Amino acid sequence: MKQNPFFPSELISSTYRIDFERLYEEGFRGIIFDVDNTLVPHGAPADEKAIRLFKRLKKIGFACCLVSNNKRPRVEMFNRQIHADIVWLAHKPLPGGYRKAMEKMGT
Repeated sequence: MKQNPFFPSELISSTYRIDFERLYEEGFRGIIFDVDNTLVPHGAPADEKAIRLFKRLKKIGFACCLVSNNKRPRVEMFNRQIHADIVWLAHKPLPGGYRKAMEKMGT
């Protein structure tokens, strides 16, 4: 049975516990994140942990995109210190927002 590309093949307890170096070695070049309740609590700005994560991902070589069902001001507020590509009003879980993110990242 073919795996759905929009459904995870692994479950990890926290975004911050993912082995991104291994993913890069396996050929992945883009990372898509939700913001609220994935990187920070709902409505919170980017914290030091999130800022360090995105610096690390960029150093590894990943393109990064934030995909959110929130409105543009919320996503831009979080992204001020992250500097990733963004997709707002993504209508997740529909695939259109993810496809737009992949286009922005060139993946």
